[in-house]
Amino acid sequence: MSIFRTWSHEDYLASSWFPGLTGLRALAALAVVFFHFGGPGLDRLQGWIAVQLFFVLSGFLITTLALREEDRAGRISLRGFYLRRVFRIMPVYFLLLGLTALAVTLAGSYHSSRLADAMPFYLVFGNELVDYNTPYPTSWSLGVEEKFYLVWPALLVLTSLARNGKTALRLLIGSAGVLAVVLVALPHAPSAQWASLSVHYCSLLIGCLLALALHHPRGFAVFRPLTSPAAAVLAACGFVVLQFSIKPLGIVLGGHWQFVTPIYAAGSAVLLVAALAPGPVRRLLSSRPLTFVGDRSYALYLAQTAAAGVTGLLLPSGLGKAVATSAVALLFACALRRWVELPAIAWGRSLRRKKTSGPSPVGEGPLVLDQARTVSSAVNGRS
Repeated sequence: MSIFRTWSHEDYLASSWFPGLTGLRALAALAVVFFHFGGPGLDRLQGWIAVQLFFVLSGFLITTLALREEDRAGRISLRGFYLRRVFRIMPVYFLLLGLTALAVTLAGSYHSSRLADAMPFYLVFGNELVDYNTPYPTSWSLGVEEKFYLVWPALLVLTSLARNGKTALRLLIGSAGVLAVVLVALPHAPSAQWASLSVHYCSLLIGCLLALALHHPRGFAVFRPLTSPAAAVLAACGFVVLQFSIKPLGIVLGGHWQFVTPIYAAGSAVLLVAALAPGPVRRLLSSRPLTFVGDRSYALYLAQTAAAGVTGLLLPSGLGKAVATSAVALLFACALRRWVELPAIAWGRSLRRKKTSGPSPVGEGPLVLDQARTVSSAVNGRS
């Protein structure tokens, strides 16, 4: 294959699985774990912001699935969307929440750990509103995503009623959302906490905008040069430079770290395009070790605090603890995937099939089965 050969729009639409994105989830999840438990020696990695990559991935995937469903069936099923989300997210989430509550109760610290205070929020996915530490801290990202899922799919359904210009209308809405966050929410937020919370919706919307652009032939033509192997390698190298430039970039912006996030999210969107098309970047990201971890990244992310409770008995913060915690969290994630995630997804799929007939949609395949979920924002520094 020529290093300058680009991918076609038809090739993109014919792809029902994007293995490179699974590898990206693995790297992002591990970066977050290393940030939490790697100590000062790994600060240069700036793993806290890798969370935004998950948001961009999530916005891209849910929008791509919805658009392909619309092309195939002529409509977007909100019922199908929410069934997929419920059976993908909630079983692992509530199981780990229950086990965490049981563990701290047996330890006699249910109230002193403040899990009791946070529980009403955790039960209704108001996790991001908990501004104090608890034994289930990383779950707050789900609160951000769940609220986004209440709005964006409904907007896609409403705009599908337009006879003409649906893509343009959706791009306008998504772009307006990004601008509202950057120009209104961030500068005028009443507190740093609210600025930090609002900026994550910018990352989700950037992922949605990328999906809208790539789904349309004209939009795809804009990004098509990035699908050549040579351009993809350059884009990946540029993203690595961006990852290691987060701290100086924040200093240039006057210490307003929230404004770094949209820049990083835009860089993540470019990286996603590079990871989609055949070439060395996708081959690297779709290697078996990375896809193995990426397939389990949701449970790994949620289980990292519990894993650190095990490794913390033996190791102080540092590279050794980060590696050990990742390994233990991966063991937990393997068990959760086999005994909880996959059975729940299969159950949800069977419920959807009772209401539908005909061939399975794209949303039934690996693209949604392993869709990114997790990690939201250690950007606040509280997870």
